[in-house]
Amino acid sequence: MRYSIGLSTFLLAVVCTVAIGQEPFGKTKDGESVEIYTLKSSKGLVAKIMTRGATLVQLHVPDKDGNSADVINGFDSVTGYESEDNQYFGCTTGRVCNRIAKGKFTLDGKEHTLAINNEPNHLHGGSERSLDKVIWKARPFSNERGSGVRFSYTSPDGEEGYPGKLDVTVVFSVPKDANRLLISYRATTDKATPVNLTNHAYFNLAGAGSDTVLDHALRLNADKYTPTDDTLIPTGKIESVEGTPVDFRKATRIGKRIDSLTETAALGYDHNFVLNKPEGDAKLNFAASLFDRGSRRRLRISTTEPGIQFYSGNFLKGQKGKDGKIYAHRAALCLETQHFPDSVNQQEFPSTILKPGETYRSMTQYAFSVQPVKK
Repeated sequence: MRYSIGLSTFLLAVVCTVAIGQEPFGKTKDGESVEIYTLKSSKGLVAKIMTRGATLVQLHVPDKDGNSADVINGFDSVTGYESEDNQYFGCTTGRVCNRIAKGKFTLDGKEHTLAINNEPNHLHGGSERSLDKVIWKARPFSNERGSGVRFSYTSPDGEEGYPGKLDVTVVFSVPKDANRLLISYRATTDKATPVNLTNHAYFNLAGAGSDTVLDHALRLNADKYTPTDDTLIPTGKIESVEGTPVDFRKATRIGKRIDSLTETAALGYDHNFVLNKPEGDAKLNFAASLFDRGSRRRLRISTTEPGIQFYSGNFLKGQKGKDGKIYAHRAALCLETQHFPDSVNQQEFPSTILKPGETYRSMTQYAFSVQPVKK
């Protein structure tokens, strides 16, 4: 899980040539102030990220007619993100994203016990002080190539049951002249500990609050996936997608086969896919593409991670989000780049263990475009 990708000169430079918006976003129930930062591309992309949970709050991109829409779920204030209506919308997820079986793992001969917050398992880093719920420090930067915000947080030894003090940095950056959002992760520790970070944005390319994503076309660069048991923990096997409802090797309408999964434990799509290995020495491997025919918006995701979780919004319940819009059942989806679920208990999976002296690095790019109508 260690990649030799350093932050580019673009990410490190702090030459203020591109304006970055910064404003208050309210206070938490404990009275902590939350700030929100705005990044813009000259091509129309606008990203807003807040310090609570290093969370992507808004992501506006243009459609075929040049009209912009916010394509991710979220709330208008911190209060919404602290409510039960928040289902990890847009947050930085960890220390370990996805599930850990029965909230337990053994490392260097010692068993560690974590919160059971997705019965009977541990989910997305815990219940009280997981990375999505804490306040991060933010440092904006810009140069001639674009702008970004560097978020940092130190998770103390034992927080949410995880061993080791973990220093985490997440950088959101937007190139000046392209509709791309790049998220880069970095972490170090003073004790061996599992680390698996992702962003949990919920996308609807027709615009957040639109009725459904079932007509979106999805392609995944994955010949294989990791089957799960009835609690959505991987069985340890890696199997072919061929002949199954989870075959997205060719662009396929999401609603085409989803009914065959509605009565399963996943209640639809909630599967980890094993990404095909990249060709050559490309730093970022193509992972997924998503397309909405009405707006003609296309999203292409590339990553350094070995897996991606496709979740079809099966637990969205009609909660009210930004601008009073309703997030109905399956009205948004997640494409979470990651190491595989429960890797800390699965010796055959790529390791998620970070050791002292090592540096965890991960990078994912979200590139937006408009597909012209064929004449």
